[in-house]
Parts: sequence; structure tokens; C-alpha cells
Amino acid sequence: MSVSPGRAAAYEALCRVERDAAFATDALDARLDSLEKRADAALATELTMGVLRWQGLLDFLVSRYTKRAAASLDLEVLVALRLGLYQLRFLSRVPAAAAVNESVELVKRARKRSAAGLANAVLRRAAKDARTRGPAEALLPPDSPLAERLGIALSHPTWLVERWLARFGEPATRALLEANNRPARMTAAILVPESETEICAGLTKAGFDWAPGRWLTGAIELRKMPRGGMAQLRKALDAGGIILQDEASQMIPMLAGVGPGQRALDLCAAPGGKAARLAQQAGQGMVVAADLHPHRVRQMRELLKRAGVTNAHPVALDGTRPLPFAAPFDRVLVDAPCSGTGTLARNPEIRWRLNKDQLPALAEKQKALLRQGLGQLARGGRLVYSTCSLEPEENEQVLEEIAKYRGACVVSAEPDLRRHLRVGAESEGFFDAAGIFRSLPGRDGTDGFFAAAVELGPPGAR
Repeated sequence: MSVSPGRAAAYEALCRVERDAAFATDALDARLDSLEKRADAALATELTMGVLRWQGLLDFLVSRYTKRAAASLDLEVLVALRLGLYQLRFLSRVPAAAAVNESVELVKRARKRSAAGLANAVLRRAAKDARTRGPAEALLPPDSPLAERLGIALSHPTWLVERWLARFGEPATRALLEANNRPARMTAAILVPESETEICAGLTKAGFDWAPGRWLTGAIELRKMPRGGMAQLRKALDAGGIILQDEASQMIPMLAGVGPGQRALDLCAAPGGKAARLAQQAGQGMVVAADLHPHRVRQMRELLKRAGVTNAHPVALDGTRPLPFAAPFDRVLVDAPCSGTGTLARNPEIRWRLNKDQLPALAEKQKALLRQGLGQLARGGRLVYSTCSLEPEENEQVLEEIAKYRGACVVSAEPDLRRHLRVGAESEGFFDAAGIFRSLPGRDGTDGFFAAAVELGPPGAR
């Protein structure tokens, strides 16, 4: 029996994500180029990202129907069962026979023929069971802990749900979990305002369905791809002037308030979108765009070149160690490596890899980056510290520990963001009383970001 190219591509991508700890977007993109039909690419994307988002619930169903722990199954068998169950539960337009038969064929192709009978029996039983498509919480004991029920029904690790319930409460946590299980909006930043009309006209001519961004001038949302859409999108990106970037991510360099002629340091700059924005704002000034990994610096250099940025200088260095710059910078951006819990809609595999024991080590690296960044900041300058994490260990607690270094204090960058908002968009909801910036997927339709603008105290502060 044959397997459709879309299902085969999704199966291969999911196996690579599980076996090699690959990023889902990388594993998927490596296979999309081989698919000739738009429908196959769309199915591969839906299956890969959908299975990863709903993996917790799918494994619960696997255990329910096999009477054994999902983790005890061979990887190839488990991935095929997840694929079949996802189609049965979430894709009403996919015939049940196709979901069952092709998933069983994937097991056979993986040389797991001894498990083909199990996969066939499980998926046929699930196809006949109305509860497969019913409310997930109805499958769980009503007296089970709330975090456990939400974790299974909305497919997140229980430990993470417990944390969010304690901080946000049940309604906001539900909204966050549900937002994480929806496809992330595909948004782009137009770096040169004068080119916006030309760029948007080109997208329209290429068949893209696009709309203005929800929050920012110069941001657009790509809602529907035309036939051959990925190739068309790459062509638009290669032409420069536009980069794919979440709207909250676009906001972060705006908080720095870079002025014409100023010197700025982006200490964790790859892939380069934020550095490009800093460089645009600096005008005749200059930006040093640093990153630890040489291959990412090379990629960043290409992005900046395509975007027509000439005043940003990519360098490879370890931002946690003493920096080699003699002159201070007017602005410093530390968009620190983090757990990424604000990006679970875009990077769903993260939720299954992360554990809370990793947070302290991440926080120590973030503190080291902040110390070096503040050490390079000129008096009267501003440092913006940001993460795409929702966890206090990486955000508020890091800020508290570093806040007194060199007399640093948090200031509100709300006026700087307000200048970039579309007519009718309000900036106040992003800032708390202390001036700290937060975006939330369930509330704002963006990735979740934390950011604080820090300015130095008077000379003589330690």
C-alpha cells in the first residue's frame, strides 16, 4: 500500500524531532522542498505541528487503547500511532480508513511489522470509539487534580500547568494553553518604511493573502500562501526589506529607544532581525551584532546584507565573558537565550523537552550576559533585557539580582513603543506599574515576551 507524500514527510520529520532532538521547523523544512503539490506540503505541516502540539493528549489516548505506557513503545510505532490518532481526532475531512491504513503502512515501512497488528487494532478501535473525538476532559476522572486534567486535555506538561495556574489563575492559564495549541500567526517586519507599498504590492501580485499587523506600523500578517507559496516567500525574503518576525519580537528593539548617530550593542543578535531594527534606528550610528556561534554569525551577516543594512557589524564572541570593546555603548540589547515558554505555539516541541531543573542554569547564563552588557553601557545609556520566556526565574528574579549593579534601575519604555503602534492600538496593556513589558499569546496574539529597560545611576555607583 502507498503512503501519501504529505504523511510520509510528516512521519520522517516527527521521527527526527524525537530521535535527534531536531527543531520541528528545521525537520519539516528539510522535507517540504521535496513535495511538489501544495496539498501535500499543507498536510505535512498540519500533521507535524499538530502532533507535536497535542502529543500529551495523543500519548494519553495511546496508553488508553494499548493498555501500556506510550513511552514503552518503539519510537517508530509510537509516532505512527500519534499520526493516526491526530487525524482521527482533529481532521474531520480525512477519511478514517486513510488515517488508519497509512499509519499502519508507516509501521511496516519502518521494519516494525511485528507491531503492525497492534497499530491496526488500536487505530481501528479508536476510529469506532466516539470518545476519540469527544471532549478530552470527559475522558479523565473528575476528581483528578486540575493541573493534571488541563495538562492532558490541553496537552502541556503538568509541572508547567501547575506553575501557570499558581501565577495566572485558571481562566488565563486556559487561554494560554489554548493559544499554544493554535498555529502561530505568520508575521513579517518591513524594515524600510519607504518600501512598504512596493513590498506589499509584490506580495499581492504573488498571490499572498496579507493584512496589516495587529499592533505595529510596518508589520504585516501573511494569512494564506499561494501555490508555490514557500518559494515565493523565500524570493520576497531574499529581495530584502522584509523579514519573518513575530510582532512582540519586533517590539523588543523599539524599547531601546535608539537615536540617530548612537552606538548600540546587540549581545545575542542571531538571527539578526532585532539588530536590523536597531541599525535602522541608529541611522548614521553603528551596531555591533554579536553571537556565540560562528555559523549563526554567518547567517546573520547574510540576513543583514539582504535587508540592505550597512551599519551593523556581526561578530562572534561569548557574551558571558569580558567583552573586547574599549568604548561604551549608548544602547545595549540582551535578548537572552531562555527556555522559550512564550513560543510554544511556534515551537511546540519545546514543551516536551524542557524541565524545571533547567531553569537555574539558564538564569545564571542570563545574569552573566546582563553583567557584561551593563559593563559596556555608557552613563545615561539604556540596556534592554528580554526573553521569550514566561518563567519568573528567567525574568523578574534575574532582574532583581542584577538591578543594583552599577546603580541600574528599571524605567518604562512605553513612550518608545507607542511611537511605532498603529492607529487605535494601545501600548499600556503591555506594561505593568513598574514599567516592565510583557506580551502573552492568549491575550495579545503574539509570542510571550518579557522585557525591562534599565538605565544606569549617576557616576560612582558600583
